[in-house]
Amino acid sequence: MVATPEKQEQTNHVHAGSDRVAVLLMGYGEVESYEDFANYNEQALNLLTAKFAPVPTWIYPPLAKLLAIFDLHEWSHQHGQFISPHNAIFERQRAGIEQHLQERWGDRIQVFKAFNFCAPFLPEQVLEEIKAQGFDKILIYPLLVVDSIFTSGIAVEQVNNALTHLADGAEHWVKGQRYIPSFYNEPAYINLLAKRVEEKIIDDLAVAHLPSQTGIVLMNHGCPHKAKGFTSGITESQILYDLVREQLIYKYPLISVGWLNHDTPLIEWTQPNAKLAAENLIQL
Repeated sequence: MVATPEKQEQTNHVHAGSDRVAVLLMGYGEVESYEDFANYNEQALNLLTAKFAPVPTWIYPPLAKLLAIFDLHEWSHQHGQFISPHNAIFERQRAGIEQHLQERWGDRIQVFKAFNFCAPFLPEQVLEEIKAQGFDKILIYPLLVVDSIFTSGIAVEQVNNALTHLADGAEHWVKGQRYIPSFYNEPAYINLLAKRVEEKIIDDLAVAHLPSQTGIVLMNHGCPHKAKGFTSGITESQILYDLVREQLIYKYPLISVGWLNHDTPLIEWTQPNAKLAAENLIQL
């Protein structure tokens, strides 16, 4: 899952001279028009569902189109053609990271974004642009909280496939690679999450409820228990929950994890789901 270079290089500083580094931020991406749903679904089925569901690959294209029909009903009639803010948020993150890096390193550093499922920012499309701009060093950063086959795993899978397609003969154009793992156990991130939870409680609930009467459901993205031997993210997600819970429980004893699962038949997902977690706390 971790991309490493064949020859180790000094990482403390970007070397002076002509060395340039392309930072590749990777995320899922969100479709912004109905016409993109079928392609998005097929990409997701190939890269995500295939890692845990016993579904033959030949069925993915027609299944993606069928799912797009359900998407049309949900998107148009239930959610008023809602456009997710994800892509705009991701772009602000990219621009902010680039600004901070360039304040120190100048234009030798450039930050690119790639979306796992959304053109025109598919990894191969973005890496082709990186190559065309003359970069030969790449820092890969899946900007997702937890490392798993469904996050950083598919990111590196797509990068490796793209780099294979973009290779030039015997000597590859990429001369150096680095990889940043996820931040689920970083103290600053844990402290920020706990702070945001407590601020929300103080603003909205503190007047009406004592701390011992306040139930907290800390929601994690759900994970399938079986992922064909891949790292599914359960352990890392549980650690994330435990670390945030440790910050809060001395004041707020009613805390539960709530897993946001996909409703997939025949697949065992993490429990309790968010609804069950809330119901359990309400009973106490």
